[in-house]
Amino acid sequence: MTTTVSANRKGDRRERELVNALDDAGFAVMRAPASGAATERELPDVLAGNGETFYAIEAKSSAGDPIYLTGEEVEALLFFARNFGAKARIAVRFDREDWYFFHPGDLYTTDAGSYRVKKETALAEGTDFPEFVGETEKVTLDEVGTDPDEERRGILESVRDGHMPVEDALDVL
Repeated sequence: MTTTVSANRKGDRRERELVNALDDAGFAVMRAPASGAATERELPDVLAGNGETFYAIEAKSSAGDPIYLTGEEVEALLFFARNFGAKARIAVRFDREDWYFFHPGDLYTTDAGSYRVKKETALAEGTDFPEFVGETEKVTLDEVGTDPDEERRGILESVRDGHMPVEDALDVL
């Protein structure tokens, strides 16, 4: 029980962290207290909007293990988002990493019908926080792959590998 309680506290702390970051980025945002546990209806963890785009977000965090969502969690998120007029997103955060966002349809589906996000998938394929809030636009190495400019590729690889912050790379590029 102690493990579950501390995991729940960590999850709550991570959700509050996401709410604060979205608020700092100019979104109107609210956290659904206890999400689905406080009501018979499944609610997303976070609702956020900036006047143009509205999101219903299911937030999950992990120390490093893959993150799993049940098919029911994802279906409830999609149902709520559709009826609310929001875009459904799964937000994942692994320890010592930033938040990454996915449309539920972009997640890996297991044979049992669950959804999974591995850390390496989040880092390689997820939408990072600056891109999610409209501060930057993601450029993948595949998109740059045909560019003969090795210096630019090296800078982008440094960002990908976590050796250079995106802001520094933008200054250099």
